Amino acid sequence: MQVTSLTHIVEYPLLSRGKVRDIYEISSDTLLIVTTDRMSAFDVIMGEAIPYKGVVLNQITLFWLEKFGHIVENHLLEHEAARFPKKLLPYREMLEGRSMLVRKASPLLLECVVRGNITGSGWKDYKATGQVCGYRLPVGLKESQRLDEPLFTPATKAEVGRHDENITREEGMRIAGEEVFLKIEALSLEIFKTARDYAAGRGIIIADTKFEFGFVGPKLYLIDEVLTPDSSRFWPSECFVPGGPQSSFDKQYLRDWLETTDWDKTSPPPRLPEDVVQETARRYREAYRLLTAKELPF
Repeated sequence: MQVTSLTHIVEYPLLSRGKVRDIYEISSDTLLIVTTDRMSAFDVIMGEAIPYKGVVLNQITLFWLEKFGHIVENHLLEHEAARFPKKLLPYREMLEGRSMLVRKASPLLLECVVRGNITGSGWKDYKATGQVCGYRLPVGLKESQRLDEPLFTPATKAEVGRHDENITREEGMRIAGEEVFLKIEALSLEIFKTARDYAAGRGIIIADTKFEFGFVGPKLYLIDEVLTPDSSRFWPSECFVPGGPQSSFDKQYLRDWLETTDWDKTSPPPRLPEDVVQETARRYREAYRLLTAKELPF
């Protein structure tokens, strides 16, 4: 197992290199997803890797995929590098723990965002309009307050370096079609509530998250990362006090540090101090430990 910020697997075509994941085409119906240690914030990739962050993200996703198997099928085929195709054997140390073989799906053009607490862009919208993505909310909510019921607030998917855009349910139905939209809405809310209840018993508040779904033929699958510190806000419940920002196990710590600089949130980003890198890595590992009750070997 090694720190990996960039992959070069010459035996297979590289289909995409995102903010964090490198995706290779293994066959016409199988992809290799490698979760690197790259770190993005404000949709900009940082110059420094967060050691083993990709392993943490991949292992948390695997944990949730197994837990939600009774709710919805997912795209996972294999996650043990020793059982990958022989051509990948030279890359085994790099791939160990941070990669998976998956069904090649056609992803929906929507981010399936679920908000359990009012924070981030939702808080900004609420302060300005009293609404979040078309939902009228009660007057007098505090920042970070838990909502009576989680909200499904879809967003359009953006290319690397661009921001996702919040949209209303009606706009989401126009993009995905009403039948598909209602299905992913119901699944997203059920998964979120199941995960939130589980995490609460482990000392973590899941404030919000985003899911992705895709089709293989006519069948819908849960795809990509699931409830990780990159796709969610994880807050320690022991110090939760509504009325302001919260301490977190996710990348919010890094975002908060970046906000103290004079960076204009465009490339190139500032250099990350070593203590910021290590503290960010520690928070990712702690999220995994609390959720799974397991320790990682690094």
